[in-house]
Amino acid sequence: MDRQKEYVLSTVKERGIRFIRLWFTDVQGFLKSFAITPAELEIALDEGVSFDGSSIDGFSRSYEADMLAKPDPSTFQILPWKGGDAGVARMFCDIVTPEGDPFPGDPRHVLRQNLQRAAELGYSFYVAPEIEFFYFEDASCEPQVLDRGGYFDLTPLDVAQEYRRSTIVALERLGIPVAFSHHEVSPSQHELDLRHTDALTMADTIMTTRLTVKEVAMEHGIYATFMPKPLASVDGSGMHLHLSLFQGDENAFHDPSGEHGLSKVAHGFIAGLLTHASEITAVTNQWVNSYKRLVGGFDAPIYETWARNDQSALVRVPATKKGKIDSTRIEFRTPDPACNPYLALSVILSAGLAGVAGNYELPPETGSDVLEMTADQRSEAGVRHLPRNLIEAITAMERSDLVRDALGDHVFEWFLRNKKREWARYEQHVSRYELEEYLPVL
Repeated sequence: MDRQKEYVLSTVKERGIRFIRLWFTDVQGFLKSFAITPAELEIALDEGVSFDGSSIDGFSRSYEADMLAKPDPSTFQILPWKGGDAGVARMFCDIVTPEGDPFPGDPRHVLRQNLQRAAELGYSFYVAPEIEFFYFEDASCEPQVLDRGGYFDLTPLDVAQEYRRSTIVALERLGIPVAFSHHEVSPSQHELDLRHTDALTMADTIMTTRLTVKEVAMEHGIYATFMPKPLASVDGSGMHLHLSLFQGDENAFHDPSGEHGLSKVAHGFIAGLLTHASEITAVTNQWVNSYKRLVGGFDAPIYETWARNDQSALVRVPATKKGKIDSTRIEFRTPDPACNPYLALSVILSAGLAGVAGNYELPPETGSDVLEMTADQRSEAGVRHLPRNLIEAITAMERSDLVRDALGDHVFEWFLRNKKREWARYEQHVSRYELEEYLPVL
């Protein structure tokens, strides 16, 4: 840590950095930031910087407002979209109390705690996301697409190739390697696939990627959104997560003698995700709009099933390249890119480890034929539907000891309170659909 601090201090001096932005997230997953000058940097690294926590959603009440943002020097990067003489860098922060204790409302701390629990069981948790998003002409309520391209298109239909290319360059300058990018299924929809890394680094990376995509889009005079379902008639944006557990240098999900090359640990992890899927969905899909994506007829899961190479399953087991045992992984397809990644990875890990520790039995593999079953057939087969809307997800979460334990009482209660307010506002809203459908005839 001392070496990292020295690197930060020397880099700021050598590169002429004028401002250092300190980043952290609130309970909803919105990025928060304030800037310090180089003169304050060493004190900030040693002692943290005071701020009013009562003004941050999900942090603290007014009579316990004082908080400290403690920069993590390992996350230091120079922001590539800030040019000219006023160089700007950033660091993610851990939030602590004035006494120096970790603040239980800090999403980064929540994930760190869950990773520590995994470490005590001998596991490290790795993640690689596929992040989908849309480009529009602007942020108006009448979204205008930029192209009519489709999946993997490389034609004049995909006019956003340059935007993606600029984004990848910016991400690489931030130390974020992109495995590949492409046009997605829907018009004006795109995907960035990031290389796998440990879960805490990946949560920071997802936050950075979302901001980078938006910053680069703004530089090009357009708007980028991670809203799960901005267009009604096409597929929404997901964030498929490729997950793996390692024990030291060995992939704990791989067993050459196991069925499909999967170990008992992998079976338990998948079973844990299926068993607790409804409980964790409010966190992985936290917005009213998230459930407009999780509907039939589109490339998104709606049932709690697993399968190999089946895009309709909640958990998919991708094929492993010959001789690449370290790439053995599972793909969790529910989350969308607008979730709080720290909290989402926390509940996903907690659910999977519950299945491993509890020796949960993995149900039979179920392919896309589940979509052809009747409701009675699905019920007889034990296939459950994911929550259909935010209130169903909130209700399942509220009953969940697993989610409460994963998030801690503070975040659990703040999160639920926030989501209930959101649902209440949504219920009271009169939509354009209702006005167009009913006003002319009733």
